[in-house]
Amino acid sequence: MKKTRTTPSDLSATIAKNIRDAIVSGALIVDERLPSEADLSEQFNVSRPTVREALKRLAAQSLIRTQRGATGGAFVNHISFQDAYPQQITTSTLLLSMNDVSFETACEARFALERACAPLSAQRRSADHLATMRTEIFRQSQPGLSDEAWCASDVSFHRALVDGAANPVLSYQLAGAIEAIEPLMNMITFTARSRAEIIALHTEIADGLEDQAPDKVDGALIALETYTRQLAKDVFSRQKSAKTTT
Repeated sequence: MKKTRTTPSDLSATIAKNIRDAIVSGALIVDERLPSEADLSEQFNVSRPTVREALKRLAAQSLIRTQRGATGGAFVNHISFQDAYPQQITTSTLLLSMNDVSFETACEARFALERACAPLSAQRRSADHLATMRTEIFRQSQPGLSDEAWCASDVSFHRALVDGAANPVLSYQLAGAIEAIEPLMNMITFTARSRAEIIALHTEIADGLEDQAPDKVDGALIALETYTRQLAKDVFSRQKSAKTTT
């Protein structure tokens, strides 16, 4: 059997994982200084360039920050939910694209999570959240809006609904649902949807939030889910019919 050669890249990934695990477990705490490059090089029995590569990996994940000067070095970072959003979105997008997740499953997950935010958002939404939603509704009503711009506006609208709950944990968890699942659903249904019907439901949602009426928001989300599921059925049915006739 041929022996697999360990590359510097493999070693740096292993070192990065060990340090990341220490941060996650609490063995390394926020603002704690990591050992020097020389100490890490000796600890892991690797070259200093390999250690630097590992530190670059951790910095790219916002897990550490570096400071120069006599009191400088690498320190455990204080990561915010906002800093972690891109990773959550990327992971969700990869999971959806690399696994056999049905439209029904994605739709169910997205609206179940979004409806869970509705009561909190109706209670806590700010004027900025409402302004964002009204702005996106206006943008969606423009006749020359491209499908790509519509999708981006749709994401922004629903992101404002979620962020209106003023709960960073919920916003983080739903970042993947809104910014990964929703574009996938738009990509499937855009040929069959009525923008006017969706705009009307978006308006009901915004009105319900402004009136602090969670039942109204929930009802509009249920209607939007029902409409979205029907759109998908229509699209898949047409695709199936097209295949049988060719």
